[in-house]
Amino acid sequence: MTTFDQGNDTRSRILAAARQLFAERGYAGTSLADIASQVGLTKTAVAYHFHPKDKLAAELIAPAADDLIRLLGGDFGTGTRVFVEPLADFMVRHRAVIGLLMDDIGGADSAPPGSPGETIRAFRDEIHAKLAGPAPSDEDRIRAWAVMGALQLAVVKTMALPQETVWRMLVALALAIHDSATPSETLALPPESGRARDSAIREAGRAQDSAIREKGRAQDSAAPREPRRAQDPAVFRETGRER
Repeated sequence: MTTFDQGNDTRSRILAAARQLFAERGYAGTSLADIASQVGLTKTAVAYHFHPKDKLAAELIAPAADDLIRLLGGDFGTGTRVFVEPLADFMVRHRAVIGLLMDDIGGADSAPPGSPGETIRAFRDEIHAKLAGPAPSDEDRIRAWAVMGALQLAVVKTMALPQETVWRMLVALALAIHDSATPSETLALPPESGRARDSAIREAGRAQDSAIREKGRAQDSAAPREPRRAQDPAVFRETGRER
């Protein structure tokens, strides 16, 4: 007879196998039979706990959704920078779920009302607002999207790497993106100014080349010359070249 504890243990094993296979193969590429084989159960046994497969996905996503709600409702202090590390921590811990939702994340902007994509879009926009801050400039918005995009892609592409290693590296990189300065005036020059700058650089290069050539000629002129030796007239007579 199956006890309550045994049933919970079986569910935990199924969820762990599903999380791993979804991360490796994607949601669409993983069947209940694949999960059953991974756990050492029959497909019927897996279906008894999780049928249809969407029920399994929903149970995997639920803890991440709860953590995300706590993250967005948390008080991390003033400024947008303080939110970067908790966000990176959340995304690394739930990278398997993020991998599972990649299709929905990618199509969130066009998701119809009531769909999972609509919920994902709402969460995504709230994360962006936390990173960009109140009354954000264009640069603030770009930096916020850059942080989110870097974290999202990186956690999905590093599933096989140790969680601690991924977390440490991504926190440092996300903070570097967040802290990046606004492009300098040099990089923001209009086309006309850019052409003038390029022309000035070329002119300076030509002037430098000219100065180097002049210096070389001056050195040649100042160098002592070896006096020409007088030729013996007899040599000319012998060779028939004396005139």
